[in-house]
Parts: sequence; structure tokens; C-alpha cells
Amino acid sequence: MTAIRLRGMTWDHPRGYDPLIACSALYREQIGIEIDWDKRSLQDFESYPVEDLARRYDLIVIDHPHVGQIVRENCLLPLDQPGFEAQRRALLADSVGLSYHSYLYRSRLWALPLDAATQVQAWRQDRLERAPETWAEVREQGCKGAVVLPLRAPHSLMCLMTLAANLGWEPGGPSEDFLPASIGEEAMAQLGELVANLDPRCFELDPIAALDALATNDELACCPLVYGYASYAHAGFRPRRLAFADIPCLGSTGPLGSVLGGTGLAVSARTAFPKEAVDFTYWITSAEIQAGPYSAAGGQPGHGAAWLDETVDRAANGFYSQTRATLEGALLRPRHDGYMRFQHESALAIAAALRERAAPAAIVGTVNATMRACLGG
Repeated sequence: MTAIRLRGMTWDHPRGYDPLIACSALYREQIGIEIDWDKRSLQDFESYPVEDLARRYDLIVIDHPHVGQIVRENCLLPLDQPGFEAQRRALLADSVGLSYHSYLYRSRLWALPLDAATQVQAWRQDRLERAPETWAEVREQGCKGAVVLPLRAPHSLMCLMTLAANLGWEPGGPSEDFLPASIGEEAMAQLGELVANLDPRCFELDPIAALDALATNDELACCPLVYGYASYAHAGFRPRRLAFADIPCLGSTGPLGSVLGGTGLAVSARTAFPKEAVDFTYWITSAEIQAGPYSAAGGQPGHGAAWLDETVDRAANGFYSQTRATLEGALLRPRHDGYMRFQHESALAIAAALRERAAPAAIVGTVNATMRACLGG
């Protein structure tokens, strides 16, 4: 009998790769199934067509805004399979914020939460007594040259969306403007005031590069909006150990409205081994594995039980307990077909406007027009 061997695709960072290698080795010992993992850059992860990956891989780590496009392309296997009802109830009950819900679309479940994340704040405990709690405090640090912010597409849009949502905005329906003028212009003005004092190299930084800069450059003190990476909170990962905190507030409702990230594990509709691939997906996203070998290997778990585990939290310098409120109040991005095009094009337009210090009203108008074009309107 030929041994079953699955192929998986993840993203190129220790947080995205190392725990899958470690857990797959354990799974091989327990079940006898081999899983080989390849990895792609963060930029590819955020934009590369899942349909192409589904032709070559059995297991695919995905980002939830792809879901609408994925459904149209019919390239993934729905994971609301019979026989896993108890596991799904447990995953839903222990979802960190909307992590589980982000993979539900048109009454089907397209991935399981492997990794939970949202935009949070990273800071240096050797440079600040506490993390900034308000956007005004962030601007003060920006005037001192102590702030770094990832603005490479799509993160310029993510920053604008988080600030708008913290002011009370929620994405509306397809017939509405994406951003209302009053909130959108205020958020863009606040973002522009900060960015005017930042190193222009921020426009080339993704979250990994921004966190690397914060962990190695002693002139920097905080990164106010960045997708959380618990790896940087572990001792020895980088020259300086980072601390993480809730997002600094622009509005008056606390750390609400951060744009949800994280990853889900999906199964290709073209796999020759659907049962085996689905079995592994449920196994690695279970509470026992997430709080155990997955976290121990440097993973950032998607299961709420792991986020509440004191051992997991202590090893990560309080990352989970200090950012949980932000994640629980995080905003779900649109997931309709066409959103991925909008995300890329509008992020480029926002970055260009920030460089040129364009009027906030102009960029809000551009963002809204881009959404209409991507919806075919």
C-alpha cells in the first residue's frame, strides 16, 4: 500500500511555517501520513490567487478576504463536513473574536481558524514606560522620530480602516459608499498627520519588516498599528524583545475596530485525499494541539483556549492577554468577490496620497470610486 503524502502551502515566516512543520511531524508519528510544506512571501500570501494554489496543493493557508473569490472559483472544499459537528461547535464557542466567522460565507465553512491576529500595537519596554493609549500620544512619539508604521499595500488601507472603525464606521452594503465622508476624512487626516513625521521607508514596509525595524533600531519606540506577531514577544527571537498592547484609541469607545487578520487552513477541492486532508485540518486546529505543540513551536494559535493558557501567554511576554480586547473588538473585512482587487488598488492610492499629502476628501472619494469600480458599478 502506497503511503499517503499531502502537500501544503503556507507563508514565509517562522510563525507561519515552523508550527506546521512541528505538528506535521507529530501527525506522521501518530497517524502515518506525511505532509510536505512549501512557503510563499507575505506579499504573495496577501494577493496570490488561491485557485492557482489549489491545483498544486492539498492544504492551503489562506486569508479570509479571499473567501468570496474562492466561492466563485469553486476551488476549495467546504469544511462543514458530517462527522465533525462537535469539533465545529467547540471551535465556534472558543473563537477569538470573529476568527471562526471570517471563514463562513454563503452558509458554508471554507477554512478553520489556524492563527488569530488583528492590528494591535507593538512597543519597546526599554524605551517607554507604557504603550501609548491614545492617537494623540502616538503623534507625540511620531514627532520625536520614534514611530514606525507598515504602509506597503495593503497595509495603508488597513490603517485607514482601523482608524475609521475606531471612530464608529462599519462597512456597509454594496450600494453605499465604502467610507462616509465625515469619518473617512477625519481618519485620513489623523493618519496623514502621523505619516508626515515618519521615515518615508515606511511605505516599503510590511508588518514583518516594521517589527524587525522596531526590534533592531533603538531610535524607535512603537508601532501603533501592525498585525500582531507573538514571535517578536518571545525571548531571543530578535535583538530586542517586543511588547504588545491594544491599539491606541482615536475614538472614545476603547480599542474597537481593528481590522481582523489571522489565517485559516483550507482544503483544495482538487485534492486526491479529501478525508485525510480534512482530518488533519480539524486535528491541528483543536484546542489540545493549538495550546500544546502548535504554540510551543512558535505558532500564534487561532483557538481561544490557547489564548487563555497562562503558559502560552507568559512565554510570549503577555502578548495574548494584552491584545485580547483588541482582537475581540476587531472588524471583519468585506469578503465579496472583487474585494481583493479593491484592497490592492485602494491601498496603492492611499499610500500615494499620503506621500503627496493630498486632501483627505480627495482620497476618500478615490477609495469610494475604486470600490464602485470593483463591484462593476
